[in-house]
Amino acid sequence: APAFAALLTSVARLEGHDAYFTVGENIGTAACDIPTGGLEWLPVPPPVVLEEWPYGEGGDGNRFTTIGAWRGSFGVVERDGRTYGLKVHEFRKMMELPRRAPLDFEIALDIHPGDDRDREALEANGWRLVDPRVTVPGPMEFRDYVRGSGGEFSVAQGIYVDTDSGWFSDRTVRYLAAGRPALIQDTGFSRNYPVGEGLVPFRTLNEAVTGAQRIAADYEAHRAASRTLAEQRFDSDKVLPRFLAQAGVGA
Repeated sequence: APAFAALLTSVARLEGHDAYFTVGENIGTAACDIPTGGLEWLPVPPPVVLEEWPYGEGGDGNRFTTIGAWRGSFGVVERDGRTYGLKVHEFRKMMELPRRAPLDFEIALDIHPGDDRDREALEANGWRLVDPRVTVPGPMEFRDYVRGSGGEFSVAQGIYVDTDSGWFSDRTVRYLAAGRPALIQDTGFSRNYPVGEGLVPFRTLNEAVTGAQRIAADYEAHRAASRTLAEQRFDSDKVLPRFLAQAGVGA
């Protein structure tokens, strides 16, 4: 199959390295369908420099935001007769969320003019769309946007979800560090991180509705839990020394 041939080509390009790392933390385990290409993949969570992302006061527990592209740089992937989709396909499943959970949902969304039908459907269902080139043109504005949010709501690429890859977003880590809870589509990361407070996974629209309502109803507890999770699991002072040790690099 073309996808398998592409995998072999990619593996050939990677040969000769000393260690192989992935933020898809389930790759190489029985939980994940992604082939390893015969390589040993070492899981590494996305690190965050906590001093650059201080715990933010305030926040509106009724306001969820995220930043992303409607369609990524790559197309769908086919393997063994199965098709793995993009983020757009997952977002379409959540179209009704603002109507089902009457809260404020905003996306700084990079969406092509050719996707006007999707844009109209999002807006008709209550999503607020803003231009990321205006709202988050640089890293400082990105930090301000996250800290000005109540929390994050986001789906993931379909391939990450359907393979139970355990992929976790570095963007989401910034929300957590800032004390902003994250309602995130489960890619299998719930196998690796404590969830339920601060980090709330969902698989279905009903679960997303329930999760949003839970966060809004007990916002301060979720805010505190999100920062605690960032300190315990994503702090660069903890993640990077382990990464270097696994890579065989001395302190």
